[in-house]
Amino acid sequence: MKISFVIPAYNEEAIIAKCLESIQQELARGNYDAEVVVVNNASTDRTKEIALTFSGVRVVDQPVKGLVHARKAGFDATSGELVANVDADVILTPGWMDKVLKGFADSGLVALSGPFIYYDLSASSRVLVKIFYGIGYGTHLFNHYVLGIGAMLQGGNFVIRRDVWEKAGGFDTSIAFYGEDTDVAKRLSKVGTVKWTFALPVYTSGRRIKAEGLVRMSIKYTLNYLWITYFGRPFSSKYIDIRPKNYAKKSHQKITKE
Repeated sequence: MKISFVIPAYNEEAIIAKCLESIQQELARGNYDAEVVVVNNASTDRTKEIALTFSGVRVVDQPVKGLVHARKAGFDATSGELVANVDADVILTPGWMDKVLKGFADSGLVALSGPFIYYDLSASSRVLVKIFYGIGYGTHLFNHYVLGIGAMLQGGNFVIRRDVWEKAGGFDTSIAFYGEDTDVAKRLSKVGTVKWTFALPVYTSGRRIKAEGLVRMSIKYTLNYLWITYFGRPFSSKYIDIRPKNYAKKSHQKITKE
């Protein structure tokens, strides 16, 4: 199966190279049929120029700013049977591709996702994140298997089947940011299997958690997950862009293995 990587990027000149390097390194591990598209989402920095220095990477311009607008533009510009939605600050873990292709060997699987490992957070914060994931997964199991609603996906680390997502209506651009992954999971779970697995992690930055605080972010993500699941709309309509000026230096620090 061909897999299309879609990477939304708004002013990500400090970190987009690390993401693309990790994808190219992962693709070099095997003979994969893949394409990589960066969606330049109204950037005013060198995001587009940096992305174009990578062999085989295409850049699609989406002047309408917004995460879901960017995901949709990337989806429309690609052709793979599978579409991997990867955030610009994500670094793939070794073996990620093989796990994805093995998972989608099951024809009933329509979406696959896994957690983030925040490589630049303290050890204690990473433990708290794991606890939050555990609570979230437990809530998902209750909602899905007891109440029969919803599913769980991690925005920035999820893969979907193109044909099924098209039939499900595609991305809802009325959602600005929070809850977009839950909306995808909820709608796809009605037509096939949506699988969350801790065996498919990726590394990512903890910049939003650092900026807004772990407790505040946990509450915000929880509320939006519940609102989308139960009411079909996000709890939060606004979000802030986190692009620290000194992140270029931080992004090159050593990743803590887990």
